[in-house]
Amino acid sequence: MPDAIKPTPAELDLLQVLWPLGSATAKQVHQAMQKEKPEVTYATVLRLMQIMHGKGLLIRDESQRSHVYAPAQAQDSLQTNLLKDLINRAFSGSAKALVLAALKSGISRKERDEIEKLLREDGK
Repeated sequence: MPDAIKPTPAELDLLQVLWPLGSATAKQVHQAMQKEKPEVTYATVLRLMQIMHGKGLLIRDESQRSHVYAPAQAQDSLQTNLLKDLINRAFSGSAKALVLAALKSGISRKERDEIEKLLREDGK
């Protein structure tokens, strides 16, 4: 993803709120973000959304009085691009090395069972 815009951690937090909503006003995003981060201000959310729009991370519908924002890229698409970038930069292009590092970092028994189930189903 060398030419694609990589969101900052704060931008990713905002996208995590906006993706399930699909599209929303800054006020709606602010209200949703306050559930996890009560200290976040409306002005901060609005400014961040304006910056993200300028970077191409959000699209904006200006046809209504309150602008409605939506992610410019679907969640799975952005996550795939970020993952490919991480694999290339941190793991010399090896998805296996990434998976092994993730498994070594500690996963729950339930997560391990889910992974094993997926691998069994994929092998059929």
